[in-house]
Order: sequence, then C-alpha cells, then structure tokens
Amino acid sequence: MSSLLSPGKVLLLAAHYATHGDIESLACLASRQAKVLHKELLLRILLTYLPETVKPPTYAGFLLALARDSLEGDTEGELDTTPVEHLSEDEVIRQARKLHLQQLVSAETPSDFHNDPISNFLILRSYKIDSEAGLLSQIPSLLAPFLSHSPALRLWTTSTVIPYVRRNVEYYADENPVYSLLDFQKLSDPAAVLFLLSRTGSREEDKGFIGRDVRGLVGPWLHGKSRWTSKPASDSQSAADDAESSLLSPGWEQFLEWLVNQAATSWTVAVAVAEQWGGPKDIDLGEMADLEFTEPQHQYLLLGYARAILASAYLISEATVEALSGAYRMVYKMRSMLGYSEIPPTLDVAVSQLPSLSGIDVSSHVGMKTATYMRNDLLLEQNPLTSPTEGAMALLTALILSASICTSLGVPCSVKKAGDLAFIQDQREQKSEIAKLIRSASAQAHGDEDRYWSQVRTKMLWLNTWGVDGDRSTNLEIRGMLGAVPKEFVETEILKALLSGSRYTLAKSIYEDSSEQPLAAEVIQDTVYQAALRAFDNASNPNRSRGGLKKCDEIIHSFPKTLNKTHPATKRVEALLRCTHALSEYRLTLKQGEPFKPVVLRVHSDPISIIDKVLEQNPKAYTRLPEFLEMAANMVRAGITQQARSVKFDSPAEDSSKELVRAEKLIIALCIEAALREDDFETAYSYVVSRLEAPASGGGGSQEQDEWSWKAALKAGQYVRTDRTLLPTHLGIASGNPEIRHLEQRIECLATALRVAPASQLLEILKTFRRCEEQLDSAIAEEAAAEASWAAAGEVPGAFETAGPAHGLQSSRNMTATAASKQAEEAPMSLFDLSRATASVASRNFTRLSSLSSSLAGAASLASSTTSNSTLGEQQAPQRLRKRDQLREAATGTLVSGVGWLIGANVNREATET
Repeated sequence: MSSLLSPGKVLLLAAHYATHGDIESLACLASRQAKVLHKELLLRILLTYLPETVKPPTYAGFLLALARDSLEGDTEGELDTTPVEHLSEDEVIRQARKLHLQQLVSAETPSDFHNDPISNFLILRSYKIDSEAGLLSQIPSLLAPFLSHSPALRLWTTSTVIPYVRRNVEYYADENPVYSLLDFQKLSDPAAVLFLLSRTGSREEDKGFIGRDVRGLVGPWLHGKSRWTSKPASDSQSAADDAESSLLSPGWEQFLEWLVNQAATSWTVAVAVAEQWGGPKDIDLGEMADLEFTEPQHQYLLLGYARAILASAYLISEATVEALSGAYRMVYKMRSMLGYSEIPPTLDVAVSQLPSLSGIDVSSHVGMKTATYMRNDLLLEQNPLTSPTEGAMALLTALILSASICTSLGVPCSVKKAGDLAFIQDQREQKSEIAKLIRSASAQAHGDEDRYWSQVRTKMLWLNTWGVDGDRSTNLEIRGMLGAVPKEFVETEILKALLSGSRYTLAKSIYEDSSEQPLAAEVIQDTVYQAALRAFDNASNPNRSRGGLKKCDEIIHSFPKTLNKTHPATKRVEALLRCTHALSEYRLTLKQGEPFKPVVLRVHSDPISIIDKVLEQNPKAYTRLPEFLEMAANMVRAGITQQARSVKFDSPAEDSSKELVRAEKLIIALCIEAALREDDFETAYSYVVSRLEAPASGGGGSQEQDEWSWKAALKAGQYVRTDRTLLPTHLGIASGNPEIRHLEQRIECLATALRVAPASQLLEILKTFRRCEEQLDSAIAEEAAAEASWAAAGEVPGAFETAGPAHGLQSSRNMTATAASKQAEEAPMSLFDLSRATASVASRNFTRLSSLSSSLAGAASLASSTTSNSTLGEQQAPQRLRKRDQLREAATGTLVSGVGWLIGANVNREATET
C-alpha cells in the first residue's frame, strides 16, 4: 500500500519514522520509495528529525547502506501509514512545506566535506548530539564505522573529535564543557591547544597524567591538515630550499609556549611532560594508529620540542635539589631522544663524576651576549642556548651541575643564576659567591670532615674550570661558572676554610706535602698568618691554652716547612700570643661589664695604654715592672703598636729597636705614675734613678720623641709626703731625717727630669727644683739648729755614752744629721750626687735656652747666699758645717756647677774664695 502514497505523504511518513526513531520502517520505506527518498533527502530527514538520544548503533547500519548505495528493506511487509492516510493532498503539501529540513552543507562544516553527504551528515549529527543532548560519549561510536569512508572524515575525527571527547569525557568528566564541539572546532589553533591543556597538571593528583594529556590531546590534534601552514619568507632563511624550515604550526608553537610558561610557574608540570611524553612519535591516536607525521613535520616538532625542553630548564626558577634534578632529567631525556652521547642517568651520579667539558665546542655559547639569550626569545631558532645541539646541551648540563653543587653546599642557585655567573664573568660577583659557598660548606661540615672537605675542594675547583685542564689561555672560550676567578684564589679560600675548621693535617697534605704544590709558598705563608690572626680576633679568652688563642697557636704552626719558627710571621704571632697570655694573669675591664677580649689588642689605637689600665685595676701591679716591659716588647714584636704596624717583615732591625726603646720608656713612666698613685714614692724613686738615669741609647731622635720619662720624673719630684705615703724599707746611707731624705730624693728625681726633658720644659722644672732645694736647705738648717741646742744641753738624740760606732755599721733610721754627714764623708757618692758626665749629657738641653743663664745664675746666687748666711752652724761646728756645705752642694748645687761652664759662669769661684 505504501506504493500508492504520494511523494508528499512519503516525505511526511519518512519524517514521522525518523522522529520516532523507527529506523527499520524508514529503511523499508526508503527501499520502496527510492525515487522519492534519495540519499541526501534521507540524510536531511535524519539530521532534522532523528532524536539525538537515539544511540548511533541503531542507525549506523542504515547509514552504511546509504553510503554504499545498497539500501535494502523488507519489500513484502506492511508499513504503518496511518499518520498520513487521512491527510488531504493540500494538507500534505502544507505540512511538507513546514518540515524545514536542514541542509547537509553549511558554513559549519569544513570545506573538505562539501561533496560528501555522508561525512557532512556525520559531522552535523555530531554537533547536534553534543549541543542538544550533551552525549559526547556517543559521538565516537557514531563515527567509528565510517573512518575508512573518507580520509578527510578520518582526519577530522582524529584531530577534532578524539581530543575534544577525551578532554571532556574520558580525562576530565567532572566539569561541564566550556565549549561545544562546534565551538571547539571554531577556536583558533592556539586557543584550542590552551583549552585542551587547561586541566593538565592543575591538581596534584593529576600530575601522573600530564604525559597522557599531551599524548592523547595535543598529539592527535596536530594531525589535522588545518593545523599546518608555511612560515612567511621573512621568517625563514631558506624557505625555498628547505621545506622543513618553512613549516609552521601555530598550535604547536602555542604548546611550546605553554610548556615554557609551566616551567617558570610550575616546574613539576614541565618536568612531567619531559619524563612522561616521548615526543612526536609518542601519540595516542586510538583506532587511527596508522596515521603518522611526515618526516619534515616530525623534525619540526622534534626540534621545537627540544628547544622548549632546554628553555624550560633555564626557566626553572626554584633553586632546590628537586628542581635541579628535574631539570637534569629533562636534558637527559632530550639527549637520549636526539641520539647524543650518554650522560649519567641521575644528577647525583653526575655530580659524583663531574664530567669534563674538554673536547666539546661551546665557544658560541659564552660571552656577555649569551646572558641576554637566557632571558629573551628562548624558543627562537637563532637562540644558541636552546639550539638542540650537543654543545648547547653540554653547556646546560654543566650549568645544572654547577647550580646543584652550590645548592647542595647550602647556597641555593638556579640554572639562570649559574648562567649569569658563567656568561657575564663578573669577577667580584664570583668571588662573593665563592666566599658564600665556603662559608656555607664550613657550617655544614660533619662526619668524616677530611673526606667532606676533599669533596668540597674537588667541587669548587670543578666550578672554576668545568673539568678543563691545561693552560687557560688556550681555552678562553671554556670557563667554569666561577671561571673569572684565578684558580689560586679558589685554593686560597679553601685553605682558609681548612684552617678555620682545624683541618690542619688535610691542609698540610694538600698544600705542603703534595707534589702538585697548588699554591706558592708566599701565598701559603700569608694565608696561614692571616688565618691565625682571625682565630686570635675571634678569641674570647686571653689564655693561649684555650679557645681561639689555642687555635691561633695551632694554625701558625700547621705548616712547619713553609712557615717555620724563624719566619717573621711566626715570630709576630708568637709575640702576640705571649703578650696576650701575660694579660690573662691580671684583672682587666676596658668597658664596664665587658671582660677583656684579645681582639682589643689588635684594634686598639695604642695597645700599650692597655697596660696602664692593668696598673690602675690591679693594686701593686707596678712592682712587676719586668713583666710589663716584656709585655710591651712583645706588643712591638707583634706589630700591633701604632708605629710597629707600619714596619714590614723585611724591614731593618733598627726600625723595631727604636719602637722597643719607646715602649720601654712608656712602660717605666706608667709604672712610676702608678706607684705615685698608690703613694709608694720609694718604688717610684727607685724606678726614676735606676731606669731613667742613663740617657736612651736610641740617639737624639728617640730622645726627642720621649715625652713620658721627664713627665714621670717630674711627677716623682713634685710628690709631697703624706700620712698615706709608704715608709721606706731601708735607709742605706741616706739621711735619717725622713723629711730631708724625701727632699733629697725629690731633688734627684728633678735632676733626672732635667736631663731627659725637652728644652721647652727646662725652666718650669728648674722652678720646681729651686723650690725643693730651698725646702731642703731650710730642713737642713732646722736640723742643724736642733742638733746644736741638743749638743749644748748634752742631749744628742741617739748618742751613746761609750765610744763611737764600730766601722762597717750603717746609720740607723734615727741617726742624726751630723752623724749621717760624717758617715757620708767616707762613703761613696750617693745616688743624688750629679756627676760631671751626667751634666754634660744634660747640656744638650741647657744650651738650647738662651734665657737659662740668668736662671742658673740666680740659683747659684741663692745657693751661695744660703751657705754664707748659715753662720750659726759655722760658729758651733766649723768642720761639720763644711761637710754640710759639701753635702748640700752635691745634692743641689752640682747640677748648677756642672753646667755653669756652658754659659760662661765661673763655677769654681765660690770654692776658691772659701
């Protein structure tokens, strides 16, 4: 009965069958009404009215029959025509016009399919299944039976449907699709690639699927013909001659950009791509596994991928062992992929072996300009750093190893930083980096420290040369990361670290006992000397058997052959240790609450003045003058005094001897002043007459610089006895009268001051001298008057009724002035008698003063007047008073008479007249 249906009713009935998904009835109707329901009309009816929820296998056979033009159906069975039987022809025509069947060819379908209705139907049907029903999972089953129907359909399925369905259904089904299949197809190539990779590596749990995404999404997508184009002529130097160099895939270039961006922001993703994806040959095409890239396409993809991997390694900014290990694995994978020579499989093994760059041409990769390549245009073919050559990869490997060594030693370093150090070759920056590495390595030392430091030294030297031995002048193009610094500098810094870490045996075995002799003897000597001083400066205890001073002692003796005991540096350090240790026996605080530290000696502007602090803070310390003299001498020998600092090791001995004399005079003066502060005049007096009596042997120059001796002698001469003054322990041949004895000692101190003082100070000292002389004359006169009165009364104090004292007995403390003068007449000249020789030495000072003549004349007149007016003593005891005059003359007038001849005075006139 279906044969009696009009064409309009046939059309409406076919639409009815399609609407209800009755494919069997539609096939039967189509086979009976082949003239009406031709292929394209049937496809349009199906495309328009077949529900998208109908599963593709239901109508796949019907479509295959249409594609083969072999549609067969049940020609004997009855079809249900009731939907159109009651319709009039006018109604049929009216409803047929309302069908609005969808065209098979539209702007939404690729141009390659315009002459293929089956392919057009399948594409448009896929769009509708996705957009209307969201049943993406059904699209592959729709297309699978037709993959052999058309190469164009096959490529479209491979490059568009498979990546899209995998991205939204198989791989990441937990989100609603951002784009429909049609929208995805309309995306530009870069946008499509970014969409495919938008979820790749975004979650930690997805890191293991990064290679899968590239293999199953980007790889198939690249097989589409529309993904490929040609570079403009300006972008390719040999576009006409080299087909490979003229290829361009914007989507692939976007993938490479994505990869390097991941390296800069999330390096683990970039490393996972390199580890999990094997390159252009590692593509998951599903059922279309026989599709392959052409050889030019493969080379283009492979070389671009290699550039991106190298660029990613440079862009990993995280300076950790994990990140650097990842960068190394990227390079290792790429070297294997390109077929270059093998390198150790892991970074740890590579660092332990430290390969050499000898024989590898990296001359085009070093220089200032290379540093700019590391920051800009990493993916350009002209960039030498990312060019997939063995030299570029060897250079990158060396940089990764260098950064790894620095990081493992505690100084985090990225590949980029290592590149800056290697390419820019800034010596100052490299020296700073070496210092940081050595300092950090010292802090990490543990376990077998000798083995540890041997490894550190090996690594540091490799950073300097990258394993290239021989004359640096023949390998200027090959420099290590720290290659701008001389190898000697690196060895010196390592030696400093070994000494600082007390690795003396290892240091000696490397730098003294080894036949290689890495350092010159002069360098070792200076380094050891400076290291010893650093240990000294870091010491907190001045005892040389402890802490820093003990370490200083060990360091200076760690190279017995190179730096023996007779070397000036050794002598200086020994002297420094001795004077510091000597200070440890005293209480010493320079700042309140802060104990004395050895470093103060080396930084103090005048370290000898520290001894003055010792004298102030330690009672009776001035009595240990020899110790302080030795202490000061060691300060001079150590070269820490202001004048001695300028004296070099090879300076003449006279330079230090002058400073020794100066230091000796200063210490004596300080002890004299300390004794006076503690009212121990006797000790001060003994230092003046015994230590300052003879002029310095250093000559006039040293004498002029001595500004302490005369001041100390003057202070002693100005000292006035008080109740606190310590009593003398013995009198010797001095007067038994304490006052006269004290004045006599003061005069002797003042006489010493006159001998050593500068000319400008003589008049002031003479005034004091004259006042003291007057006080002595007055005391002598008073004692003589008292003795005269006692003698008249027969009550001489201390006299015996029997015979006088036996020979050889010295005067007692209570001996009278008369008795003392008698005994003094036979005794040798006392300490306060000024010899003519002493006066002649003092004449150097007196002859400078033109005004001194009147002063001396006045002093002589005063002495003569005092003598002539002492009539009372002459009347009672002429012989005794004559001796008294002689004693006074010896004590106070000898200086005047001794130098009077220098100014033309008749020094013997009074004696002659007498």
